[in-house]
This record gives sequence, C-alpha cells and structure tokens, in this order.
Amino acid sequence: MTGKDQQHLLDVRNLAVDFVQGGAVTHAVKGVSFHIDAGETLALVGESGSGKSVSALSILRLLPSPPARYASGEIHFGGQELLHAPEETLRQVRGNDIAMIFQEPMTSLNPLHTVEKQIGEILEVHRGITGEQARARIIELLEQVGIHEPEKRLASYPHQLSGGQRQRVMIAMALANEPKLLIADEPTTALDVTVQAQILQLLRRLQRQRNMAQLLITHDLTIVRRVADRVAVMKNGEIVETGRTEAIFGDPQHPYTRMLLASEPKGDPPPLDESAPVVAEARNLKVWFPIRKGLLKRTVGHIKAVNGVSVKIRAGQTLGVVGESGSGKTTLGLALLRLIASEGPIVFMGRDISDCDAKCMRPLRRHMQIVFQDPFGSLSPRMSVRQIVEEGLRIQAPELTFDERTQLVAQALDEVGIDPAAMERYPHEFSGGQRQRIAIARAMVLHPRFVVLDEPTSALDLTVQSQIVALLRKLQQKHDLAYMFISHDLRVVKALASELLVMRLGEVVEQGAAADIFANPQHPYTRALLKAAFEVEATEEDTELLEQ
Repeated sequence: MTGKDQQHLLDVRNLAVDFVQGGAVTHAVKGVSFHIDAGETLALVGESGSGKSVSALSILRLLPSPPARYASGEIHFGGQELLHAPEETLRQVRGNDIAMIFQEPMTSLNPLHTVEKQIGEILEVHRGITGEQARARIIELLEQVGIHEPEKRLASYPHQLSGGQRQRVMIAMALANEPKLLIADEPTTALDVTVQAQILQLLRRLQRQRNMAQLLITHDLTIVRRVADRVAVMKNGEIVETGRTEAIFGDPQHPYTRMLLASEPKGDPPPLDESAPVVAEARNLKVWFPIRKGLLKRTVGHIKAVNGVSVKIRAGQTLGVVGESGSGKTTLGLALLRLIASEGPIVFMGRDISDCDAKCMRPLRRHMQIVFQDPFGSLSPRMSVRQIVEEGLRIQAPELTFDERTQLVAQALDEVGIDPAAMERYPHEFSGGQRQRIAIARAMVLHPRFVVLDEPTSALDLTVQSQIVALLRKLQQKHDLAYMFISHDLRVVKALASELLVMRLGEVVEQGAAADIFANPQHPYTRALLKAAFEVEATEEDTELLEQ
C-alpha cells in the first residue's frame, strides 16, 4: 500500500458482487470504489435496488454465499484486506472495529432476550466482560444513547420499547466495543421526524467524541444534507457521482443525481376553501382505552388516545394530520371511519353515524376508504391483483357480472398507472411503488367520497414518493375527493394538505390553514416539529422539547 492509501480508514476498490441462482446471474454491484477517513461520514445514496446495502454488507462479508459471489475487488480496513481474509480475522473485526445499525430494529433485536442480555452478550463475546462490570457498562451505554432511567430498561424486551428506544438500543449495541467505523443502514427510515432528529444528533455527538467514521446508507436526501461530509450516488450497482456534500447538492453533475435532488414532492395544495361541502365531521371526539388491573380486571384508568378532537374534512380538500408516534393520528382516522369505538358525534355526508352498527355502516363503506402505510402487508399475497381490487365490488355491487367487474378493475388500474394486462399477477411481482398504486386502485374502484391515507408514502423512495403524491393530487382533482392524510413526513404533507392538524398525546396543539402554520407556527411543539423536518440543524432545545 502506498502512503496515499494509508490515509484512508476504509478503502473499497473495484468491488463487484453477483447473485447466482440457477443459471441466472444478477450483477448487483459493478466495480464500486469509495473510501472513508477517520471521523468522516460518507453517505451512500440511491433508490431501492441500487446496490447500497449489498456494498455495505460486503465490507464485513455478511452476504450469504451462495447465492452471493464476489466477482472482483479489494476492501482494505486499517491496513487489513477483508474481502479475502480468513473467517477468524473477520470475527475479530466484526463488532469490534466495524459495527452495523440496521434499518428495522424490531427485526434485528432478539424478541426473546432482554436489553441487558443482548448488550451483555456483545461485551462478553468480544471483551470477556461479565457480571456487575458488564451491567455497569450497559447502563453507561444506555445513558450515552439517551435512554431515560436505563436501570429500569435492563429487563425490558424489544416489544416493550418505542421505535426510537429500540433504535437507541441498537446504537448502544453497535457502540459497545467503541468501533472505528459505524455502518448505518437506513437507521431512521421507520422513525418519526422528531425521533429522526434525536437519533441523528445522537450519532453526530458520539461520532465527534470518538472520532468515529460513519458509512450512512439512505435514500433520504434531507438526512444526507444534515450529516454527511461526502456523498456517493449509486444507480444500478454503480457509483455515478461522488463528491463533497455541498458540491453534490449545489452543482450535481450526473443526470441521475439531478433527478434525485429534484424528486422531492413538488407543487402546492389547493388553498383552504371553507365554502366547500363538508364530507366528514367530528366534534369533541374521544377514543379512550381502559387500563385494567387486578384479578377482576377492574378499570383503573384510561389511555386517552384521542381526547376531544374536532375536525371538518371538505370535498376536494386535504386535512393533513401530523405528530409523532403515539400522538393519536391513526386512531383518529380509524374512529372517523367507524372502525374503532369512539365517543362524540361523527357526521358523514350529512348523516350522524356515531351509533351505526356494522349493518348500518355497510352501504356507507363504499364512500369511505383507507390506504395503509405498508402495501405489502395490506395486500393479500394469495390473491391476484384483479381479486384484490374487485373485492369491494363483489360486496358493494353484487349485481355486477364478472365482465363488468373486470372492466371496472381495468379502469381503476389504468387510472393509477398500472397496466390492466398485469391484473392476474400477484403483489410480490410488483415493486413497492406499484404495490401502493394497487392499494390506491382498490380504494378508488368504488368511487369513494372520503379517503384516509395512513402514511402511504413513508416506505417509498423519494422518486416514487413524488409519483404517488402527483397521483393522489390528480385523483383528488378528478373526483373531488376529501382526503385525510396522516404522515410524519412534513414535506409530503406540505405538498398535499390544505388544512393542518398537529397532534400530541391525543390532543390537538395547533389547527388551521396549512400554509399559515407552515409559514408561522404558533405552538412551541409545532415549531420544533417543523425545524426538525426542514432545517439542516435542529438545536438541543428543540430536541429536548421533542423528547418530552
């Protein structure tokens, strides 16, 4: 190695990774080269399937072999070559010198082990630390990553923690042995913007304290702009552009980079029109879940998921509902659709439906629909696209013939940009964006008046997000639809919502015209929320407010 090479903590050269299944070879990574220095953050960005995670997993040779095959390349870390190193060498590096944080902590943490056991196992395997010494170190780590009262969390299982807490535990596990390089694979994708801000600030602080290098894998360009020193843009397994963050954002050279930067949701929603007819309305709506304890399960209190919320949703308008996880956003939407019990009048299309039972609600269901966050989870894998989209027609319009239903399904698919010729295929044969279009078609085939959109873009790449936002806007204009758009992505909300409802702990802290709130938020929580979403650097005071 030359003196120039030794300057880099990690140096990946001409890495090529193939996946071989049967006689088919997929070239997932094609001659990728990049480097990272101590204390530096390199962001690897691109759409799903671009090869980001495959490149990162290759650093520690974590890809299953077969089907993965390293066709070429070298990976140098701290003077060692890893791609062709013996397994014993890799075991010394993994978890010690290089650690990883994965996208979904709920699937990465062992559901059968406590927090103490999972962090303790790392300390025991890599450093031989056990007993009281290990416990003290675990408490210290949990304090460092911002877990309040860590002693009380030692016996907790992953399902007993919030999403942000689980991600903090993952970070504590990754940092337990003070690695020189942290690989963070979409570490904030599944988190609220408020928790994102906390996690990013935490990683920056720990990075500065330890002079730790970081490889950040993400498709969220807002995060990249906040934390990365340099950016490498990947497309179809190749790095198409690399450079300093300010240069990439200020003067992108490659057409794909320019397309990524231009892919944030564009356009403005229609202005708030208070003369538009009210489609759905609730007054002083309450959803309280009882807390029962003791042998006789007596009610000792209530979780006030929605507490005294009043809303009006108008034809051709979108009510954006924002707030962190647990604020009551989805519960409010389900209550308006009469999918969960609630107190307080709910008026739909001029009719009070507060006391409607299932039989009473059935004819109204065609006029109120919902699109869920995860299309892969909400579409039955055992049903074809035609069966999925026509299901509502079979219930709501049983008089239709098979050919008539098929024609309506074809029209709905065509309207959302899916080729009707593909209606006999199954959900797993489509991309994430296509699956969400199918979920939208399922809702739209009944020509509803009111649609609840529950985080419909949060699991999608930025480019696909923009397409779905444009589709929703087109459908709203064409059919004069009333939307309730639930999201923690305030950029998407800003592009769609005419009116904004900010929720916290089941209550409304601010409500009004979206343009006014985005321009001049009145409540401190709303100001902190917007700063976390739109500004490059949130202050510690903002983060503390969001954590309270």
